[in-house]
Amino acid sequence: MPELPEVETIKNELLPYVMGRTITDVAVFWDKTVRQPSLEEFRSRIKGQKITGLSRRGKYLIFSLSGGEVLVLHLRMTGSLLVKPVSSDPDKFDRAIIYLDGDTALHFRDPRKMGRIWLAADANTVLPELGPEPLSPEFTAEVLRQRLSQRSAPIKAILIDQEFIAGIGNMYADEALFAAKIHPLRPANSLSRAEVNRLYRAIQRILCAAIVNKGASVENYYRPSGELGTAHYQFQVAHRLGGERCPVCGTPIERIAVRNRGTYFCPKCQPLMIGKQEKGVKDEHR
Repeated sequence: MPELPEVETIKNELLPYVMGRTITDVAVFWDKTVRQPSLEEFRSRIKGQKITGLSRRGKYLIFSLSGGEVLVLHLRMTGSLLVKPVSSDPDKFDRAIIYLDGDTALHFRDPRKMGRIWLAADANTVLPELGPEPLSPEFTAEVLRQRLSQRSAPIKAILIDQEFIAGIGNMYADEALFAAKIHPLRPANSLSRAEVNRLYRAIQRILCAAIVNKGASVENYYRPSGELGTAHYQFQVAHRLGGERCPVCGTPIERIAVRNRGTYFCPKCQPLMIGKQEKGVKDEHR
């Protein structure tokens, strides 16, 4: 699933192609892709509008339009936005194409048909309730500590809860917990201040590095150019299958389910312990 680094990469790489461009036409090949409004109204309202801005909130892309409306896209599990010439034929997995002036077309490719598009007067009317952005100045280690102190669910489940923190998904939660030496089943409110600080630093570092590496192409993620991201080459535990070993201690990586989500961790580097017990663990991933 495209997570914060992938969606941020898409936003950054789309900007030169879409800013100031006018939407000349739209083709929708899977009716349920457009969630709001009706298809007929969507087509009539979007044509002729100029793209005046592009931003990201969590895993959502938000196009600001000259008429005052916003076009909101959620790529879900398998969605991509590809930039192609207007003359390009649709791919069998294309669910919608937005045609722009200047011989540019945005192909919304989505093999599993889970992505959605909204056209609305205000993005807040269609976005779910989202937590703070993990890379924003307002999100500090102390903010993370205070929020975790109120939650008793497993820390892995908390990190992928979009109402708790926006944009982190399965693979980056696994990577952050490994870097912070925290077992994914630890109750969130059991983390010591030192552990929360390590986790905060790990979240920031791992997300920033993944953006630099243009996101992780572990399955269906493509950049707007059609190229792959390379962030997955830096993964330490996420998606390590077939008995692969921890790059730090050599212990086989384990996979468990946390709230029905596949979760990868090292049982030696991330022991299931609480509170003061963690003092004896070497800070091998600092």
